[in-house]
Amino acid sequence: MLVRHRGAVRSRGDSSLLRRALVSAPPTAAGRRRAGRYRREWAVAAALAGLLGLLAVVNPAFYAGSEPRAIVVQSAIHLLVAIGMTLVILTRQIDISVGARFSLVAVLAGLAARAGAPMPLVGLVALALGGLLGAVNGLFVAGLGLPSIVVTLATMVLVREGLRWWGQGEFVRGLPADFQWFGYGQLAGQAVIVAVAAVVFLLAAFALRNLAGGRAVYATGSDPEAARLAGIRPRRVTFLVFVGLGVLTAAAALLSAVRFPQVDPKQGEGLELQVIAAVVVGGVAISGGRGTLVGPLLGVLLLATIRSALVFLGAEAHWDKAIQGAIILLAVASEGLAGRPRR
Repeated sequence: MLVRHRGAVRSRGDSSLLRRALVSAPPTAAGRRRAGRYRREWAVAAALAGLLGLLAVVNPAFYAGSEPRAIVVQSAIHLLVAIGMTLVILTRQIDISVGARFSLVAVLAGLAARAGAPMPLVGLVALALGGLLGAVNGLFVAGLGLPSIVVTLATMVLVREGLRWWGQGEFVRGLPADFQWFGYGQLAGQAVIVAVAAVVFLLAAFALRNLAGGRAVYATGSDPEAARLAGIRPRRVTFLVFVGLGVLTAAAALLSAVRFPQVDPKQGEGLELQVIAAVVVGGVAISGGRGTLVGPLLGVLLLATIRSALVFLGAEAHWDKAIQGAIILLAVASEGLAGRPRR
């Protein structure tokens, strides 16, 4: 109930709401909550360690070749998208159009490079396009208040079908020599990809933990009304995280495209499922306001390892997406059971 006091409108629960908004960044409460704060991250780390140990026993050839390095490089690319997806989910939203945008940016980056644009300009164009596409989602979700699942489903279909109609599924070929691995060669190019992902991860983790913008993301997802009373603009925060996801998806698409001599317009298919699975299994609450970036990092590594492990363990590779779906279901179910009141 709102009561008017000397010209100001106040709520009886304002003080508690304000406290929740201001401290709803990574939980720091003492007692039992502190003990279980990172249990999901530890569980994912244990699962990853167990899988790696199983591979060492069953098929040590996994470690003999370049497979571990390929997993790290692939994980670095997916981690960029997972960071952006984490920000979106922390604000109680979702974006399932990242795979389609990933493909579109990769194709247009290849076309720009083939047209003779220098690589720095190709990178700027890719990031600008990703930010623009993210802003479109943000405008519909934050500006018009439409459900993010519906908006991003619509943009996913529009982008994917438009790309398919325009290019007819053809690869982008005839790329210049300085496009693949940025002209550095495979080992140096892989190091660049991993370094970019590491720097972005560290900066994003620091911002979420220590900066006002990061706390605004947690506050918006925890309780939008409390965040508003604390002086935060939830709609602006929601818009900006969609733009951020767009930019990070574009960066990941460019880093993925340079690994090959031609650009596959279907390389982003299924990316949304893998990224959402990594974020959710890493402990980021689908209901918003809770989670860290360490969990999605471990989730990305776990899912990438599972994909390769299926081959080395003699299983069919097509089980990969089924496992991802099961991981999402189990993670969401465990979150729901943990949040149920005890009787």
